[in-house]
Amino acid sequence: MFLSKLVLDPAHPQARRALANPYEMHRTLSRVYAESPDGPPARFLWRLEHTGNHLPEDGTTVLLQSATPGRWRCLQELTGYLHALYPDKAVALDELLQPGRSYVFRLCCNPTVTRNGKRYGLLREEEQVAWLARQGRQHGFTPLHARIARSEHDTHHQGRGGQRITLQVVQFDGLLRAEDPAQLGQALVNGIGHAKAMGLGMLSIAPGHG
Repeated sequence: MFLSKLVLDPAHPQARRALANPYEMHRTLSRVYAESPDGPPARFLWRLEHTGNHLPEDGTTVLLQSATPGRWRCLQELTGYLHALYPDKAVALDELLQPGRSYVFRLCCNPTVTRNGKRYGLLREEEQVAWLARQGRQHGFTPLHARIARSEHDTHHQGRGGQRITLQVVQFDGLLRAEDPAQLGQALVNGIGHAKAMGLGMLSIAPGHG
């Protein structure tokens, strides 16, 4: 797995459009992971680090996790788009993930439940925490402690003039224990939950204590 960090200049018009709409951001980042301009991107996950309702003048951070290295020239050629680029830090998941080990984590996601064939966002804290526990059982980890740092409705248009989409966005910060490293590794690469193109579902971890 590869970790990358971008710091975008919010004064750049194209960066500002991407920061305002996750579909624009996903379309821009897809170019980094496509083998050709018209080709489909390899799998990647991204997350815009939340800064509230303002864009900091010193740049806005986007984190990425991918199964393959990126082709960053397409962004580097956009003069002024990037404040900084820290690309493709390789992470050996078989060394990082050990059964029974604890990890600090962050997950910005779209907790949902399906009823009568329709998907609904979970609004209550106890429902969101229960959703995280279910995801843990499915993806090889146990949440030891989880704090809801953010829970809000997020509305965007699907592309320019496209369908209006509203999602319940929840950010969990906390500590988890690895139960099945293989399943947890798949969750790191593939993400958790829905709306991954919207910058949701990326699980970030770092070794904790114990």
